[in-house]
Parts: sequence; structure tokens; C-alpha cells
Amino acid sequence: MAEVELYTTMFCPYCVRARALLERKGAAFTEIDIIEEPARRAEMIRRAGGRTSVPQIFINGEHIGGSDELAALDRAGELDAKLGTEK
Repeated sequence: MAEVELYTTMFCPYCVRARALLERKGAAFTEIDIIEEPARRAEMIRRAGGRTSVPQIFINGEHIGGSDELAALDRAGELDAKLGTEK
């Protein structure tokens, strides 16, 4: 199973969408709330190549992007392979 990290905030609807998709896929993930852990915001921005919006999603250290990019991977049939959830 892949290591999945999500940088999020509590009231972000795109974060909710990303979490829901990952949960439907049965993927375990680590959620980093940058409001609760403000020191991690700079880490997120650095890792995401300057992107400041949430969510920022990483699978096995690879920057995926946000909720839209995660959904696009799923539509393209590529997300299960990245998550290691292929049947």
C-alpha cells in the first residue's frame, strides 16, 4: 500500500472530496491540518513547488496536486496503481 499524505484544512470542501475519494479506494492516508500545525504550511509549500492551496496530495513522495488532479488520475484509471489498490 502506498504512503499517502494530504495537507488540508478543516473547512475546505476540496479536502473533503479528496478524503472521500481516498476512503472509497480503501487507501490509508496521513492528514496534516495546516491550521492545527501552522509550522507545516511552509513544508507543504516547499514540497508542492510553491502551491499554497489545499489540499496538496502526495503519494509515495510524488506530488499529485490537489483534489482535481486526484480525481483526474482516478478518471484516467491511474489512481489504483499509484495507491497499490489494484485488484
